[in-house]
Amino acid sequence: MLYRGLEIEEGPDFIIIGGIKDFDAVHTFECGQCFRWIRETDGSYTGVVRNRVGNVKFRDGLMTIGYSSFKDFQDIWYDYLDLGRDYSSIKKELAKDEIMEKAIAFGYGIRLLRQDPWEALISFIISANNRIPMIMKVVAAISNIYGEELTAGGKSYYTFPGSDKLQGANLEELEACRGGFRCKYILNTAGKVAKCVVELDMLGRLATGDARELLTRLPGVGNKVADCTLLYSGAKYDVFPTDVWVKRVMEELYLKREASFKEIQTFAHEYFGHLAGFAQQYLFYYARENRIGV
Repeated sequence: MLYRGLEIEEGPDFIIIGGIKDFDAVHTFECGQCFRWIRETDGSYTGVVRNRVGNVKFRDGLMTIGYSSFKDFQDIWYDYLDLGRDYSSIKKELAKDEIMEKAIAFGYGIRLLRQDPWEALISFIISANNRIPMIMKVVAAISNIYGEELTAGGKSYYTFPGSDKLQGANLEELEACRGGFRCKYILNTAGKVAKCVVELDMLGRLATGDARELLTRLPGVGNKVADCTLLYSGAKYDVFPTDVWVKRVMEELYLKREASFKEIQTFAHEYFGHLAGFAQQYLFYYARENRIGV
């Protein structure tokens, strides 16, 4: 069957999708934008999205999503994997210099996932001064303790808990998840979101600056965490998440001098425009894997 230009074959507990371009599972799931996808021994990735378990494998131009039906593809995976976007045209527009050409060639299969804004928000609060393997462990521990159990392939998986569940958590219990100083931010942010002091479903409807300002009202959320939340939830693509390391990368690759965070942001906005978020992800992955700016 055809769905939005993609060829779909449905099996008893899986679907196979043909016609997908510009996708690589390693690039997409290990580029630093998400923390719930686990690489299996066969090279596939298993994760939990919107209360569903999925196992994604991509080989020879065909994507297989296990534990899923065609309806799941319509309701969840098509949107989450951003399969309706033409990444070829994005890469063509961004490849305006040799640096971007190299970064795009290196991470050619990156697609920006459209994650749940609440899960992205808490994940990137946890990411502050933290390494990816540890972030993944903390997110998994919070899910295991406070999430709902799901079963797939004879194994147990857990949903990411909502703000209503986390706001009632005990600080000491939450600290057992090894989130450190970030745990108090998680609790306080959960309380504000649960009480609708900050409404995350408004982010996509606001101007980028207003959406960022709204998020930075939350405990533990600075501009970088706010921009990551906006970008990786699919709310805004003109942001350029910048921390100390990304600042060093941009100084080394583009500005060739020390610069302020504001200068980095201004350069990215003017140079990459509405595609700044895509540019940041290609550059981030390329620089991290090649130890640029370390």
